[in-house]
Amino acid sequence: MKNKVVVITGASSGIGKSLAEKFAEKGSKIVIAARRTEELENLKNDLENQGVEVLAVKTDVSKEPDCENLVAEAVKRFNRIDILINNAGISMRALFEDVHLDVIRRLMDVNFWGTVYCTKYALPHVLQTKGSIVGVSSIAGYKGLPGRTGYSASKFAMHGFLEVLRIENMKKGLHVLIACPGFTASNIRKSSLVADGSQQGESPRAEAKMMSSDEVATRILLAIHKKKHRLVLTTNGILTVTLNKFFPRLMDRMVYNHMAKEPDSPIR
Repeated sequence: MKNKVVVITGASSGIGKSLAEKFAEKGSKIVIAARRTEELENLKNDLENQGVEVLAVKTDVSKEPDCENLVAEAVKRFNRIDILINNAGISMRALFEDVHLDVIRRLMDVNFWGTVYCTKYALPHVLQTKGSIVGVSSIAGYKGLPGRTGYSASKFAMHGFLEVLRIENMKKGLHVLIACPGFTASNIRKSSLVADGSQQGESPRAEAKMMSSDEVATRILLAIHKKKHRLVLTTNGILTVTLNKFFPRLMDRMVYNHMAKEPDSPIR
């Protein structure tokens, strides 16, 4: 990965921040993008102090012009893009019958359309380098999670988009990876939207028992290096995806029961 130009969205915290740090350790040139400028600048300064070439670009991936600008700034600075990692994402926690439709639109705008916008503008450059397009998705893109209607829908949509992208460009040397962490210790649940669109604030899950964002980033980096098409993480994640192929009705009940055990679960 030495001297590869890597663009990472949602890089101000969690998996995105860990990805930036892991690629920096390998000698990559990093373009970090996020909405939160203070956290973004702090990460930029930390990496630059380690001798890493870094460009920070304030980006709201739900806005197409921001995504176009991100790619333009990356190419202007480094003259190429080798890897685009679509990591920016938000979640939700509410039953569909209760949730405001604007919440689902917001999730689709960030999780799905953010991936589409960034990929659209980066694709010509990544094709030139025969590089990688990565989508950081979720087990929720394989199995619908109750209380996460918009999240699962956006991740299923991301999967379909990236699979088609891979097939359309299979003779052009493009690598496309769909990375699916299980529950990961990050701030995504703290910023999850509830029924009225406000943030839930506190995670309903035991974060300390989850895979760390550093471990997820390490596994994603290795999957990119090996040109894998798919990466499914955590034992529970692998079991969920595998069992759902053969016993979907059983998995419906198991997923329901698992999600219903969350503190203050919306599942009734």
